[in-house]
Amino acid sequence: AGFIKSPLSQKRLTRDSVELYCEAIGNPIPEIQWWFEGNDPNETCAQLWDGARQDRVKINATYNLHSTSTISIANLTADDSGMYECRASNDPDRNHLSKSPKVKWIRSQANVFVIERPDIKSHVSDDSGKLVLTCNMTGPHPTIEGHEWMHGEKVLHTDAQSSAFTSYTIEGKMEEHSGVYECVYKTSPVIKGQVNISVPPQVMAYKKSEHGNEGDTGVLTCKNPSFPPVSSWVWYKTGHQEPIINGSGRYIIKSSGNKTELRILKLNIEEDTGDYHCNATNSLGSGSASVNLRVRSRLAALWPFLGIVAEVLVLVTIIFIYEKRRKPDEVPDGKRCLGKSNATNHKDKNVRQRNAN
Repeated sequence: AGFIKSPLSQKRLTRDSVELYCEAIGNPIPEIQWWFEGNDPNETCAQLWDGARQDRVKINATYNLHSTSTISIANLTADDSGMYECRASNDPDRNHLSKSPKVKWIRSQANVFVIERPDIKSHVSDDSGKLVLTCNMTGPHPTIEGHEWMHGEKVLHTDAQSSAFTSYTIEGKMEEHSGVYECVYKTSPVIKGQVNISVPPQVMAYKKSEHGNEGDTGVLTCKNPSFPPVSSWVWYKTGHQEPIINGSGRYIIKSSGNKTELRILKLNIEEDTGDYHCNATNSLGSGSASVNLRVRSRLAALWPFLGIVAEVLVLVTIIFIYEKRRKPDEVPDGKRCLGKSNATNHKDKNVRQRNAN
């Protein structure tokens, strides 16, 4: 048995891509082939292979327990419209040039309709702190049942209007909202336009001030959250006219798209302390940010502890000296109590003698 798991009828726009999936079960494991017949009445059915149509056709097949095959056509044109057929057979003579196979090829079909992509005019304008994004679809187009505005995976706005013109307003400056925005027309198939808000690099340092211990590795990082992406990064140090070259001395620079990282090996207090500048360039200009690097001695962490120990020693010494120099009481407590007791006894004795007289 053989069958196509993809929809039996698919609509696509020119410059889009389409993918069909076929699976066949049998013993022995059957072979799968892909064939195509165009919409032209005079066009004959022709077999497709991997790399056909100027390498726009890709076929991937696996034969494990059963057969599976996937065909994909990229950058579709109107000539790609037609019927695609998946054929499966396990007859030994299936590919013989003169013998007919005893078991017929099992076939499954899917139709692909490629529609000319309508032209979409996109524009962005800055009006008194507001960004107005617009799309206008010109020429013949399918029925429109609504619109969506998207930024990445986030849906910003949706409506059910049938107009070929749609707009979206953003509060703020272009530098704050740069990126790729999409206007999506709810048609069959879905039609999308693109609006780019492009600005020079808005470079930011991860930290404006970095600290490192002498002998360790210092890491300084900058990023660019704006669009379009950075095409080149350059690092400078204040007081040096020449840029820092990756791999020179103790410097290692790693840049990828909108992020750059400068690593300084075996930090030195005298040589590495100072301000570093990361400069980014894209198609609209350049931008930079600064990072201050402070290198501390390895003993720097001990100074607070040593200060506390010194304070404790001074305090103990003061208490010890004070106790040694303190004056003793003029009359000890024990003698004072004893004297008072004797005086009381003498007084009581005199009173008894007078009473006896």
